[in-house]
Amino acid sequence: MDQQQAIQAATGHFGKILQQQLQRVERLKSEGPWTDYSKVRPIIVGVLGGDGIGPSICVEAQRVLERLLQPAIQEGKLVIRVIEGLTIENRAAHKKAIPDDVLAEIKKCHVTLKGPTHTPEKGDPWPNIESANVAMRKELDLFANVRPVRVPKEGIDWIFFRENTEDLYAVGSQGINVTPDLAVDFRVITTQGSLRIIEAAFDHARRAGKKHVAIVTKANIIKTTDGKFLDVARAVASRYPEITWEGWYVDIMSANLINPRRRKEFQVFALPNLYGDILTDEAAEIQGGVGTAGSANLGKRYAMFEAIHGTAPRMVREGRAQYADPSSVMRAGAMLLQHIGFEELGGRLHQALDVCGQYERKVAVTGRSNGATGREFGDYVLATVQDPQLPARWQQYVHA
Repeated sequence: MDQQQAIQAATGHFGKILQQQLQRVERLKSEGPWTDYSKVRPIIVGVLGGDGIGPSICVEAQRVLERLLQPAIQEGKLVIRVIEGLTIENRAAHKKAIPDDVLAEIKKCHVTLKGPTHTPEKGDPWPNIESANVAMRKELDLFANVRPVRVPKEGIDWIFFRENTEDLYAVGSQGINVTPDLAVDFRVITTQGSLRIIEAAFDHARRAGKKHVAIVTKANIIKTTDGKFLDVARAVASRYPEITWEGWYVDIMSANLINPRRRKEFQVFALPNLYGDILTDEAAEIQGGVGTAGSANLGKRYAMFEAIHGTAPRMVREGRAQYADPSSVMRAGAMLLQHIGFEELGGRLHQALDVCGQYERKVAVTGRSNGATGREFGDYVLATVQDPQLPARWQQYVHA
């Protein structure tokens, strides 16, 4: 194939992607309102174990949720439903990121709690199927990836609103090798996609009494797509006069997150997909590691809550899955509670995880037999979250 033929083939490929994305923009223009969970009965919560250590940690988070939600479950206000089949073995057998029958069950739920899932990469034994996370975000239009990071003793109380369905991730599997020497991927940023994630960040700031939103881009270099994200931020910010905002470049923000003199100033962040993926993992390390961090994937109709780390296949191969730390998916469970209207219960679970994981550490999980099992840590969290003195215990460490 000569250069002209290669250009024509790439142009045709690019044209199909543009058509898909323009159709998507039209759908975004007509999306409905947010689900009002106060009017939903029963609220159906699905639990998806995932791969690797996922089932081991999810069962502990499910146990905590069932205990906290026991009155609501008994009154018929809420149902917890286990959904099987999101394993890499089943996904590979169907050659789909999410098999059709599993997706149908997920769509019967209002919210789901999900363990980590393996995404095949070049050279591993699994077929080249799309990430289950990316597929679920697309299928359910889970456009807001929300990740809190809390280190109360250091004055850190951050929440990141990462756009979830655009940027390089939107068409990351649709790049093209134009020639053997030239590979091109595509980046997608839309007005509508930027608007709803930035509005979600400012709405949260207003509800939570926060006064500062940081918009993170590289708009000085990536002028068209990051420039659009920044332009939308300016328009949204004008409707929230009580909240100050600043634009930051992703490189200096990555430095500021580890700068003790600056990082206490930050509260709420809004970012395109790739920058958010990188910065939230960095932020999680400050909290205690990605194993301690949960996240929400929110859409206006559906929501999915998950750990942010991977499947830890080595732990499974070495027979150590029972020693995996369930903190991350428990954090996700706390966010789930708050999202569906159990604000106080979610807050208590966050406090219990602060106490158990950051401060007292009477039951320490190391990932090996020299530490506690996930079950033992789950017992510790349950005892702590039900302790009437929990707020006082939490406060003493925050202000120590």
